[in-house]
Amino acid sequence: MSGLLANWADWLPQLWKGLLVSLQLTGAALAAGLPLGLALALLSAARAPWLKWPAIALVEVGRGAPALVVLQMVYYGLPSAGISVSAFVSGATALALTTGAYTSEILRAGINAVPKGEVEAGHALGMTPGDVLRFVVIPQGVIFAVPALMGFAILIFQATALTFTIAIPELLARAYRIGAATYLYFDVLVLAGLVYLAITIPFGWLVNRAARRLGSHLG
Repeated sequence: MSGLLANWADWLPQLWKGLLVSLQLTGAALAAGLPLGLALALLSAARAPWLKWPAIALVEVGRGAPALVVLQMVYYGLPSAGISVSAFVSGATALALTTGAYTSEILRAGINAVPKGEVEAGHALGMTPGDVLRFVVIPQGVIFAVPALMGFAILIFQATALTFTIAIPELLARAYRIGAATYLYFDVLVLAGLVYLAITIPFGWLVNRAARRLGSHLG
């Protein structure tokens, strides 16, 4: 047991560097993917068929394609199209596309949860439809969607492990590198799993707390 703990102490600094990369990937994917998801949610609810149906098609394709497939398509597809980007940018782009597709449904549900009375009150005050959307519907809809979005952020953090397939030095990639050097795959993967849990469990608690507070506010 003491040998295991000594190994973990030696490996932890390397896994910490990988964790920082995983968190950076998560932040980049959410920063780009959430606005994309909001745009797709609004377009999916548009009355104009030429806006609505292409957006719905993009969402369905994005939700149906596995994140690993999207990752490989972006990583190998961009260079073939003459676009040279780093592995990190490819990974963040792929995860952002997946984020946009999934969060569009979350945000659309949040927008649909806005009471009709709020919209009617905005119109009664003389607000234009655009102002009602910007200042009434979208802010409240995003608030309603916050717990689900926080839960999805955990999934994207976990999905960053897929980027080890394109040589991004995130948490799992560094764990495999240590395992290849020491042949102690099980030991290092257990430690990597504990590091993941150290992030996901507290964040999951925050998700549950946010959901309860939102439920009590709505009640």
